[in-house]
Amino acid sequence: MKVGYGLISCQAHADDGRSEAERYRDAVELAVEAETLGYDSVWVSEHHFIDDGYLPSALPMCAAIAARTNRIEIGTAVALAPLYEPLRLAEDSATVDLVSNGRFILGLGQGWRPEEFEALHVPLNRRHRLLEDTVTVLRQAWSGGVVTGGDVLSYPGVSVRPKPARSGGIPIWIGATAKPAVRRAGKIADGFISSGSFDEAFTPEYFRRQMSWIRNGLEDASRPSGSFTASMFLPTFVSKQKNAWEQLVDHLHYTYWKYADMAHARGRAGPPDKAPPLSPERVASLRANALAGRPDEVAAQLRQYQEVAGVEFHYIARLYWPGMNPDLQRQAMQIFAAEVIPQLR
Repeated sequence: MKVGYGLISCQAHADDGRSEAERYRDAVELAVEAETLGYDSVWVSEHHFIDDGYLPSALPMCAAIAARTNRIEIGTAVALAPLYEPLRLAEDSATVDLVSNGRFILGLGQGWRPEEFEALHVPLNRRHRLLEDTVTVLRQAWSGGVVTGGDVLSYPGVSVRPKPARSGGIPIWIGATAKPAVRRAGKIADGFISSGSFDEAFTPEYFRRQMSWIRNGLEDASRPSGSFTASMFLPTFVSKQKNAWEQLVDHLHYTYWKYADMAHARGRAGPPDKAPPLSPERVASLRANALAGRPDEVAAQLRQYQEVAGVEFHYIARLYWPGMNPDLQRQAMQIFAAEVIPQLR
């Protein structure tokens, strides 16, 4: 099993007194520390027009991390594919891969938030086909031929430079939750990023169901499973004490509340609000989708997901928490690296 650190989002929690420049600088430093601690990868996330400053420019952040590191893989979880012009995405991704000397993983998603699509002049109802065509264009751009496009995008046979550091191109992983989207990942991607669903607890059985859809997609495309990678991320926090969940819950609540709040945040220009009070029902829902506990407990849970994957497995430990005391955040990051990761390899 490979283990990553994420998801870097540079969000400004209402209690966070840092400037935006400081948040971005500290995010890069966390990525450098992840490499020092032995994580296999570091991951950034993307959204646009959010009042808490959610990172909108994933690839520049990846390039900044690449310039400061030497070994660790660097990925997007996820870049919102329909919001990019595919040729520019191909060029920018290849540039990041060259800066990193072949350490970049391009995780893509189809997006969902209407404001992002409207502001960037992309039709929301075409996002599924745009994602598929983007993958087609990327593969054409990174090959030795020219780009002609796919089903809905066409190009006049252009040759794209630069090419990625790796001759086979950059690995493309697709993030998805619903059956058709997960199955699509099996058909056209090199890997799958599962983040679970807000409607159902992310259990090993839930992941097993998703992996059955991945296998369906691989079979649809007559693709072998040997070169496919399954990955997932869950809220993660470890402590040597018994209070890991208590240390995490408020920050997890903010992160998930803010994600839901995006749907209602159109045009909001002021500073970010604090999350509403937690209800007992909300606490129970959050607890069902988090890996929080002592190192042995978290490692045991992760081995269950690894067994379910059935292919190469890459766990992205979501250890980046807006608003959390930086010392506490780094302590959990260090404990996970020292006492959980060795149990998984």
